[in-house]
Formats: sequence, structure tokens, C-alpha cells
Amino acid sequence: MGIFSWLFGQFIDVIDWTDDSHDTMVWRFPRKDNAIKYGAKLIVRESQIAVFVNEGEIADLLTPGTYELETNNLPILTDLQHWDHGFNSPFKAEVYFLNTKRFPDLKWGTKNPIMVRDTEFDMVRLRAFGTYEIRISDPEAFLREIVGTDGHFTTDEIDGQLSNLIVSKLAVILGKDNTPILDLAANYENFGAYITEGIAPYFTEYGLELTKILVENISLPEAVQAALDKRTSRAITGDLDDHLKYQTAEAMGNAQGDSAMGDMVGMGAGVAMGQMMADAMKPDTHTAPDIPPPPPDIKHYFVSVDGRSTGPYDLDTMRRMIAEGTLARDTYVWREDLDGWKEAGHVVGGLFPPPPPPRA
Repeated sequence: MGIFSWLFGQFIDVIDWTDDSHDTMVWRFPRKDNAIKYGAKLIVRESQIAVFVNEGEIADLLTPGTYELETNNLPILTDLQHWDHGFNSPFKAEVYFLNTKRFPDLKWGTKNPIMVRDTEFDMVRLRAFGTYEIRISDPEAFLREIVGTDGHFTTDEIDGQLSNLIVSKLAVILGKDNTPILDLAANYENFGAYITEGIAPYFTEYGLELTKILVENISLPEAVQAALDKRTSRAITGDLDDHLKYQTAEAMGNAQGDSAMGDMVGMGAGVAMGQMMADAMKPDTHTAPDIPPPPPDIKHYFVSVDGRSTGPYDLDTMRRMIAEGTLARDTYVWREDLDGWKEAGHVVGGLFPPPPPPRA
């Protein structure tokens, strides 16, 4: 091998990059101490952008294609290098390949519950998680703001920061959305598009495009879920009187195998049916009073005060609050057997003093 062949063998003839990792965003061509030969071939594949950095300064961006590294193709490098040679003079420059494809299935999720207001439950705490996908939209900004001089930059190095950014903005987006909590599950796709639109502008500062956010689950605290299950079970039973009759009939059927138990159940059922028939035959001598009687003393009353749920209170406490003027007819209250918050005048109207007669 001649001296000139050896010298030119030290220079890089072909510059390209193929990636099988699926998570590499930026890769720097391993130049080491070798120079790039003037006239070398640069191959930029689809979903790639090549960035030339000369003496710490971005010199040029090259989109997909095959290039001969000459002064005609790289006029900016000509100015930086002050080339005045017509032969194969080598130059040194760093070449970064940026992967412009989409990076999907990146995870996001709330570490702690987010407190939000709801039209039906007043205030609730929510947890949410899902996935998102990004791609590089501004190579210069991404290289300058995020990558720096990192020669092998992957999604793991920025995933945590982007996930925290999504969660930090999620509470604001949830606060602006008026979708009831019980309807969110039916609107995950629309809600994902809504929060993508609201959060995407914050990604542009990093030179990234947030292409999609998928919401996989939005959950309530376990105590609230248990209350909803109880409410659902109560609704499924339907009419309480029919449900009790059905349970009695079931008990009678199950007791037929035991003669003594069957006799006792039969006697009890006969007495109950006789009492029901006697009550049905009695004339209705009761008239509705002007003021309904107070409801039974159920110690599960909650009162909405300044948008906060307070309680539970028993009826004696409710009477005292009415006397003190802290509970009015239009104050919203709730208890377990209600399907939502109601005005106190409709729930415990019997506790309030009757209004004065109209003036003559």
C-alpha cells in the first residue's frame, strides 16, 4: 500500500446510520480522530435528518437523500472552513443523525391523586395513566436545548421529564373540562384529544411534537368506588317492597327441606300475609298534614358549605344548624339514599319552621 493510499484510507468515505434499537433519538457518527474526506458520500435515510456541527456551531441540516460532501453542496461549511483547495482536502466535523420518526408507547401517569371539582360529586380525587407519542419537529432546537453533546440520546433520557410535564398540566386541563366523572370512561378518546391539544404547545419548547396522548384509565379512590358500588347495587334491587317479598319467598323455598324450619317460616309468612290483608282492608283515615313529619333519624347527612362537603350530621345537629341560621332551605344536602345533592327544603323540610301567613 502506497503512502497516499494509506493517508486517504484514514479519511471517512461513507457516512450513514441504520438503527435497530427503536428508542434512539440522536446518534453521533463515531469520528474519533479521523477526518472526513472532501467529496465523501453522506446517506440520509427516510425518517432521518443529518446535522453538521463544525467547531461547536451547527453548520447545515440535510434531509433524506445521498450527498457528495463538496463545497457546492455545503456552502456554509465553505465559509467556516475557508476552503481554497481544489483537491481532496480533509476536514473535521461532527455529524449527528436525528431520528424523526414517531416514538410511541411512552408512559405517563399520576403519582398522587389530583383534586378536581365535579358537577355530581362536588369534589373528587382522580388518578390517571396512559401512553403518549412524540417526534422531533425542530432538529436545531432539540439538539441545542436537550441533547447537547450527548453522542447517543434515547427516549429514556427525556421520558421522565415529559411525563412530569404532562401530569403537571393535566390538573389544569381537568379543571377546565366540564365532563362529569361518570361520563369520562365513555369519552376517553375525545378527552385524550382534548388534553393533547392543551399540552402540545409546551413540547415545542424542546423541539418536539406531541402527536397523541392516550388515556387508558381514570380511577376514583377506593372509598368512592365502594360507595358507587353500593349505590349501584341498591338501584338494581328495584322496588324495596317487592325485593323483600322475593327474599321471603326464597327463604320459604330454602326451608322446605327442614320440616320444623318450614313450619316456622310458613307460620311467619301466614301471619305476615294476614297482617298485610288486614291493613289493605282498613279504610284510609289518614290525611296528609300541612307540614310533613320529619324524616327518620339517619345519621348520614352531609351539607355543602362554600363548595365543601361537611358532615356527617344527625337530625338534632341539623335542627340546631337551622336554628342558628347556618342551614337554609336552599342549602344542598346529601345522604346515602339520595341520587344526588338536593336542597334541604326538599329533604328535611319538616325540620324548618312553617313560613308566616301572607299579609292581608
